[in-house]
Amino acid sequence: MVNCRECDEQVSENASLCPKCGAPQPYKAVWKGYGFYYKSKATLFGLPLICISFCYTKNRLPIPAVGIIAISQFGAGILNISQIGIGVFSLAQITIAPLAIAQIALAYKCIAQIGFVLSDSIGQSITNLLTGL
Repeated sequence: MVNCRECDEQVSENASLCPKCGAPQPYKAVWKGYGFYYKSKATLFGLPLICISFCYTKNRLPIPAVGIIAISQFGAGILNISQIGIGVFSLAQITIAPLAIAQIALAYKCIAQIGFVLSDSIGQSITNLLTGL
């Protein structure tokens, strides 16, 4: 038996919820959310070199990945691989990036199904924001 980190009630080391307060995984001293989260100790310009987040808060809000290399459902990084993200180079479903491969992109150059760009790009429906074509 251990003490719940929220209410200090005695709980099993295997309890998924505290029976008194409902805290998820009450046996853990620190709990950041459901899922997987990794941030490298190595940094560059104050950002982790790699940040991977497939994690949610206890309120089920996604925790975005922010790093030089960001991999997540929501991400921001120099190299961004996500469902929705911002990056210098972004591989995403929806993105804002100078260089992008995406389903929907706002970019300088991109390969996209739908793209709004400042330069020539490849895709089904590409609109140049400077010329309107």
